[in-house]
Amino acid sequence: MYVMTTATTPLLACAPAPLWARRAAHAIAWCAVPSGLWRIAMASGVYVGYSDQVLRDVFDIPGWGIAYVVGLSVLTELAALFPLLLVSDRCRPLHTRVLAPLAWTASGVLVLVALWQLVVAFTVESQTYMSSDTAQTVWGFAFAPLFAIPALMTAVTWSYANRHRTRGQA
Repeated sequence: MYVMTTATTPLLACAPAPLWARRAAHAIAWCAVPSGLWRIAMASGVYVGYSDQVLRDVFDIPGWGIAYVVGLSVLTELAALFPLLLVSDRCRPLHTRVLAPLAWTASGVLVLVALWQLVVAFTVESQTYMSSDTAQTVWGFAFAPLFAIPALMTAVTWSYANRHRTRGQA
């Protein structure tokens, strides 16, 4: 007698993610690393271009600002790992009908956030906190990879939706 359990239930066949989509999903995770390390350095007291007074008055470092900055880095990296679910053949924590709309929503939000961050990055107020042009350049290099994420996420989401739409039609 053969008993079918969730461990022995075959998954519905679907085309594996193309190599470019897998690479794009991994690139998203890597794009979040430089800004996270920069924030952790700031929280750790490493000079990142802000004076001690700006760190105290604006970011409340030392103080609760450390938890905020480190927490933001951790949440950013966890969110950047989400696209790996879209290219994984092993793990399906959510049904395709839930995961695809969630991924499209995330893509749209990321585009809006990227546009908003461009506005914030070029405002006079955000530029006056940095104490030198070198520090501002380092900050720019640390945060620039984040602007690739919306395009990469949209491509990975499109690949996921396309593969699962094909499966549903077959």
